[in-house]
Amino acid sequence: MNKLLLAFVLTFTLVSCGSKKRIAASSPASGPVKQSSSYKYDPVPVATRVADYALDFQGTRYKYGGTTRKGMDCSGLVYTSFLSENIQLPRVSRDMAREGRMLHVNEINVGDLVFFQTNKSRDVINHVGLVVEIVPGSVNFIHSTTSRGVIVSSLNERYWNNAFVMAKRVF
Repeated sequence: MNKLLLAFVLTFTLVSCGSKKRIAASSPASGPVKQSSSYKYDPVPVATRVADYALDFQGTRYKYGGTTRKGMDCSGLVYTSFLSENIQLPRVSRDMAREGRMLHVNEINVGDLVFFQTNKSRDVINHVGLVVEIVPGSVNFIHSTTSRGVIVSSLNERYWNNAFVMAKRVF
């Protein structure tokens, strides 16, 4: 019964929430993502190429200010991935958050940006991820963390769910 109730709440939340609302917590992203995918609707081809380019950096170590395979930070990963398609974005996550169109959670697709506030004592966006996969009940994004480097995580993970601020589309 609890699982059924959780599934209903998760479905309702994903369908009805705006970009500032939280997604109900569930399981983390399952295994390494090899190629971007979406179940809702096909992303524009450039979005898929940007996401696939970013996925090639999985396992790269974290380096503050980094934009290469030797090391990169979260905004460096996003900046470099978009640059691969000649799309110029600001270099810092809080400046990236000023670009594009705000999305409701149920509009998020591959290639969209997700923004986070991980330091609750400062009211500023300080982390960004790139959506690489949409599966029923989970929005998976690639980003660079100080502890694990470039990884794929889910908005359903409690930490990222609590830190989530908004999603934007720049295409």
